[in-house]
Amino acid sequence: MSGPAPAGVELSADGWEADVLAREEPILVDFWAPGCAPCVKVAPAVEALGRRYAGRMTVGTLNVDEHPRAAERYDVLSIPTLILFKGGAPVARVVGAARAGRIERALTPHLEA
Repeated sequence: MSGPAPAGVELSADGWEADVLAREEPILVDFWAPGCAPCVKVAPAVEALGRRYAGRMTVGTLNVDEHPRAAERYDVLSIPTLILFKGGAPVARVVGAARAGRIERALTPHLEA
């Protein structure tokens, strides 16, 4: 099974410092891979949360097949893994094809009102 890339800013290991760690606004990184059925399943919820929290959070995607070292750096052992980075540090993590409500509950304590 091969699915399209989830919506969001496409991230890479090369731009990780500027695109994730130095970003002022929190960024939710969706660690995914083509052919990952749970990744495809969770993508619409992640996209909806990105729209809902636009201006308070950015959504980015990282293809772990293309950038395995970036995934290893954050102990991403299963996909999808969603990690919210704030001030360059991971502050929330959701692993697996979670429902939107579970993802939102993990993120909102770290987002400005």
